[in-house]
Amino acid sequence: MGAPGNACDLQSQGCFGGVGYTYRISKYETTNAQYLEFLNAVAASDSTGLYHGLMASADGGITRSGTSGSFSYAAIAGRENKPVNFVSWYDALRFSNWLHNGQPVGAQDGSTTEGGAYEFSGPTSVGARNGTATIFLTNEDEWYKAAYYDALSTSYFDYPAGSDTPTTCAFSGPTPNTASCAGYEIDRAAVGSYTGSASPYGTFDQGGNVFEWNEATSSGSDRGLRGGHSDGVVGHLASSNRYFGAATNEVYTIGFRVASIPEPTTALLVMTGLLALKFQRSRSPNRARLR
Repeated sequence: MGAPGNACDLQSQGCFGGVGYTYRISKYETTNAQYLEFLNAVAASDSTGLYHGLMASADGGITRSGTSGSFSYAAIAGRENKPVNFVSWYDALRFSNWLHNGQPVGAQDGSTTEGGAYEFSGPTSVGARNGTATIFLTNEDEWYKAAYYDALSTSYFDYPAGSDTPTTCAFSGPTPNTASCAGYEIDRAAVGSYTGSASPYGTFDQGGNVFEWNEATSSGSDRGLRGGHSDGVVGHLASSNRYFGAATNEVYTIGFRVASIPEPTTALLVMTGLLALKFQRSRSPNRARLR
């Protein structure tokens, strides 16, 4: 994500998307296959509840077997590349810590999930992102810029597939400006399935499929959500709409993606889908509405 120092986008709830540095963001939402690798690395005992029983339901994608101390995890066939869900905000931070720490194998402690990009002092007690964090949950500005910003025209779109026209809720495929919402692909689509609906920076599914956690805070333990979900209305996808949920929420409509500074290792790039996203200059800049 280039164009550091871009202006923010003024909305009724604040001004969003201004980022003063270059960063990377996941091209896709975190998948069941990626979260499964995480669970098998650190959750043999699962002392912090990284696994939710509903992940094994018709709405999930991961099963667990064995007993505490020897838990093992497997993907439900056909759901490996769907976005992981039933994850809390704290689960997303611990996954980020694990990536930051180099994907270690072992018990959940300061070297695996409880320290790194974020320092935990209890199951739901955690500080802000550390200044030395290399991989982390997106903050709201990082997420917003990747979804809506057009670097060529230095302006913002209203919807995350490079359009000011409301996204059409539809089944997955190559049709531009479509997404998994309003009951289409209600079981959630495999990430990147809406092949004609990338953001200007080349990310996929920042509109629809699952809401995505970000670092924004509100009252109490509420944390930021953006992007809408497969069972929601198209208005959820709009840049003007931001949402919050209790950080402990683990529901089928919420997942996440991660971001990175500085350049991750090649192994981490492969694992998370983080790419040095290049701006697609084939579009005419007059399609963006200037603010």
